[in-house]
Amino acid sequence: MDKLRADWLTEGLIDFEFKKYQLLAYLQNVKKSFGRVELYPFLSDLVFHYRNLKSISENKGMIQEAFPKEISLEGLNNLELYYKKIIGDDAIMQEIGDIISFSIPQVKNSLDEGSFIYEYVESQCEISSIGLTSLYANEGYLFISQPPQNETEVFRYQVTFFEQSNEPMRGIRTQYIFTTERNISNSFEKIKLRLIKQFADLPNPSTYLITSKLKFPFNQTLMPVAKRILVKQITKEA
Repeated sequence: MDKLRADWLTEGLIDFEFKKYQLLAYLQNVKKSFGRVELYPFLSDLVFHYRNLKSISENKGMIQEAFPKEISLEGLNNLELYYKKIIGDDAIMQEIGDIISFSIPQVKNSLDEGSFIYEYVESQCEISSIGLTSLYANEGYLFISQPPQNETEVFRYQVTFFEQSNEPMRGIRTQYIFTTERNISNSFEKIKLRLIKQFADLPNPSTYLITSKLKFPFNQTLMPVAKRILVKQITKEA
């Protein structure tokens, strides 16, 4: 199973053996992905499912939140009746409790494995500034390099702001610009100058280089980790 639905706990048959099989099949694919050092999208999915299971475990009333939301008014009324039936059925509630109790440590083990890989990948990356850093660092350019390869992936980034649990958080959007070969005549500084000439709306851009000591899957691992490293760096400098 490539993906575990957000409402997998309450969707379809509520049966311990069935849900156990469903979860273990999903986690088996997660393990294969982590074995290839491919972190995403599974790592972020695991964070979501773990937090969801913990929240429902601590507040059974949140079972209602686990049901699908994009349904018709008639479906919503039927769902409300179904929810009330479940809450009033001790056997079903016990089944859900058993599923949650089994699932939490299973998901946590996979999450710990993914977190370990993430920390390792992060430890192999270094971030540095190219040229002078602008006072406005929420928009600029990101270079990613994996020696001994000479190619450098170039992105434009923009920091975004949102609230999570009433706490202001930073996210980041990136836009691929080009891939270029770095050599004596095409240094990182010259690549930055090329960007300044090409994009006049950023005359003095903050530009960061993230170098990975080892080669990792780019889209599934290095790029997501690089984005997190960049957000942490900008937050530290703010």
